Amino acid sequence: MPQPIRLKDHEKDARLVKRRVLVGGVAIILLTCVLIMRMYYLQVIQYEHHSTLAENNRIHVQPLPPTRGLIFDRNGVIIADNRPSFSLTVTRERAGDWLSVLDTVVEVLELSEDERALFERRVRQGRRPFEPVPILFELSEEQIARIAVNQFRLPGVEVAAQLVRHYPQQEHFAHSVGYVGRINEQELKRLDPTDYAGTHHIGKTGIERFYEDELHGEVGYEEVETNARGRVLRVLNRIDPKPGKDIVLSLDVHLQEAAENALGGRRGAVVAIDPNNGEVLAMVSQPSFDPNPFVTGISFKAYGELRDSIDQPLYNRVLRGLYPPGSTIKPMVAVAGLDAGVVTPTSRVFDPGFYQLPNHSHKYRNWNRTGDGWVDLNLAIARSNDTYFYDLAHKMGVDRLHDYMSRFGLGQRVALDMFEETAGLMPSRDWKRARYRQPWYPGETLILGIGQGYMQTTPLQLAQATALMATRGKWIRPHLAKSVDGRLPVDPNPMPDIVLRDPKFWDYGIRGMEEVLHGARGTARKVGDGSVYRIAGKSGTAQVVAIKQGEKYDRNKVQERHRDHALFIAFAPADNPQIAVAVMVENGESGSGVAAPVVKQVMDAWLLDKETGQLKAEFASPKRSEVSQR
Repeated sequence: MPQPIRLKDHEKDARLVKRRVLVGGVAIILLTCVLIMRMYYLQVIQYEHHSTLAENNRIHVQPLPPTRGLIFDRNGVIIADNRPSFSLTVTRERAGDWLSVLDTVVEVLELSEDERALFERRVRQGRRPFEPVPILFELSEEQIARIAVNQFRLPGVEVAAQLVRHYPQQEHFAHSVGYVGRINEQELKRLDPTDYAGTHHIGKTGIERFYEDELHGEVGYEEVETNARGRVLRVLNRIDPKPGKDIVLSLDVHLQEAAENALGGRRGAVVAIDPNNGEVLAMVSQPSFDPNPFVTGISFKAYGELRDSIDQPLYNRVLRGLYPPGSTIKPMVAVAGLDAGVVTPTSRVFDPGFYQLPNHSHKYRNWNRTGDGWVDLNLAIARSNDTYFYDLAHKMGVDRLHDYMSRFGLGQRVALDMFEETAGLMPSRDWKRARYRQPWYPGETLILGIGQGYMQTTPLQLAQATALMATRGKWIRPHLAKSVDGRLPVDPNPMPDIVLRDPKFWDYGIRGMEEVLHGARGTARKVGDGSVYRIAGKSGTAQVVAIKQGEKYDRNKVQERHRDHALFIAFAPADNPQIAVAVMVENGESGSGVAAPVVKQVMDAWLLDKETGQLKAEFASPKRSEVSQR
């Protein structure tokens, strides 16, 4: 039976539509209320918060790096300054795919893959957010033009003008003044990020590192308004940075050049000190290097050549070079022997050309194989007689010898403002027992008395020991800074003066040193002849390779770099000391023949008037010690 056809209920459909419209209208009203409430919350209740966020999108605080302090020599000649330079910077947060941007930079400027790797390493280094990182320094006009033309391809890349450290004297002061370089990861961890905001360089070596806090200055800030691209539209507020303090060094440019010329291109070191105040007048380590490439980033190839050079130009021989002092310490040993009471000025030793310990057959040779006969203290210093000092060292013993030589600064750091200085070594019984677990042997005391064996000293320590002889034991630490921002450097840990039982003991040691250059049998009398002022000095030879017992040194059988080092120390004028000099010439063989002339040239450059060739008036003195007049 067919189903009945249902008729459409229009009233029911109308009621359904009305209900749906009502529900939809209520939902719309509720959602509108929610939106209004949210808008009210954001724009009224949280107005201050979001207003600040909006401002931060266009207002930034940028650090203003301070200008680094300048460095001058004692005469006002500038040694380290700051010169303007255009640098290429990258802000990683604004560069997007910054690795791709670096590729574009390399393409635009036609640079090498090594430079590309260097750029990436610099950008990856830790830094503050939105801080531009310099990747290329000293842009040329052509490079600046290329960047400008391709700016649309280089988001986050800008050309910025900034001051860059520059060393106009180049290699002349590389080892003393040092250089600045880019802040590395290790330095970032220990530095205060606030103090170094906007600064990308820090002192790495020398004066630049030791006085970093004074040279750096204080960072400033400015609030700037930027557009969406990050470009500065206007400056809203500014706090100027405080520049670093200027430093005047005690070094003299002209004396430095004279010392370098005196070395004549040979490997070695020269140190000149004013014994009256500890000022370092010249400090030469040869060969040297140009520090300027280290400021902006030296290439891998150039650094490798310096690092791997057999002549070691990066090695500071003045502060880090360790050499046996040889016979240069004999005047100090003589003074120690007098003060210890084991010898007198008239004590004599017979020298047959060698020395033997009691009940021992081993012969400790004098450099003069034929011997000098009867030798007293004065002649022993003048002739550099090994036999006399073997006997003196044996009488003193290693303990007293160690104590006295330590008072002269040997085996310890002596400088006031040279952090790279090596302590050297003044051996003792305890040191050998701890180092080798062996007892100290009497023969080791003998060779210690002539500056050989385990003893290791730096040229700076020898210069300081010479200054102590000149001032008769007055301790003033050598220093490179003459003044920092107009203030004199202060020694926080002064050394005690060397006080002897009888001050005349100094005179006997100094008279022997004068005889070295002015005596009839002095080892360096050729250098002293004709000098217009009296010099007190002492030669030395430091063995590089040992010579077997009974063998004689033959330079023709020894490679050039295995030959003995030549040393010479001196101060002058002997009666009114104004300069103390220590010279070391690597593989120079003869202290008197090679190193002594270098000392004389340095002293002449400092003490003599260029026009008259006579001693400068301010260095002349009518006083002479009684012993020196004899």
